[in-house]
Amino acid sequence: MSGLRALLGLGLLVSSGSRLVAAGGGRCPVQRGPPAGIWGAAGIWGAGRGRSSSAMQNPGRSGVKYLSQEEAQAIDQELFTEYKFSVDQLMELAGLSCATAIAKAYPPSSFTKSPPAVLIVCGPGNNGGDGLVCARHLKMFGYEPSVHYPKRPSKALFEGLTTQCQKMDIPFLSEFPSEAMLTDELYGLVVDAIFGFSFKGAVREPFGSILRTLEQVTVPVASIDIPSGWDVEKGSPDGIQPDMLISLTAPKKAAQHFAGRYHFLGGRFVPMALQQKYSLNLPPYPETDCILQLP
Repeated sequence: MSGLRALLGLGLLVSSGSRLVAAGGGRCPVQRGPPAGIWGAAGIWGAGRGRSSSAMQNPGRSGVKYLSQEEAQAIDQELFTEYKFSVDQLMELAGLSCATAIAKAYPPSSFTKSPPAVLIVCGPGNNGGDGLVCARHLKMFGYEPSVHYPKRPSKALFEGLTTQCQKMDIPFLSEFPSEAMLTDELYGLVVDAIFGFSFKGAVREPFGSILRTLEQVTVPVASIDIPSGWDVEKGSPDGIQPDMLISLTAPKKAAQHFAGRYHFLGGRFVPMALQQKYSLNLPPYPETDCILQLP
């Protein structure tokens, strides 16, 4: 870890002489069109395919059903109670999917600084747990992740995920970079793992300040499942506008308002009977991939 990031992890001020060059501070350059190898042999999902009548209830642009908050919660509950998935099992699959999608859209070679630095901001719930798993896999994929985790739940699952990251020498920042410019200079990508589809109500501190900063950064932001602070069904035109959205299980209604470059479906774990019960109309994943890019 560079001396600059070490100082930031200790919550100290960074001298202007030690900053990265603003014009190329490790950020991912803007790419035009989808990265190679994402679409699979069948091409874009939905091209030339008809939508089934059952999937026309809340259909997305690709024919995939976009879920309401209530539907998303019901599917999660069935996965836990009827199909006997554990929380940590699904969290591992979700976090791996997120890291894989990031590696496809923003490969380490696309960063202008080496090693490729990524900041993962984790919230207090399961979305934050997905972020911790994502950070661990990004480390294995050759990135240099740092984690900001200001509200840590006192549960064994999250303590274990935190320990796993720490044992892999992933630094945990005691303070979030106070200015968007500093984030732009230190990192090439920010992963938003603050709030998931259970979010309701007003955003409380410190996350309000964090989201206001993320609204101003120029490096790409990748949101896990829902852009944090958005209404799960209506979106938020005034909130953060991520460059990437990784929808887990199935897209939520808010994803219809997503205008970024990369929308991925991740978490290849929904049993077919459950897909049919909720008329999800999920696309076929290519070969053994755990992610798929949606149009």
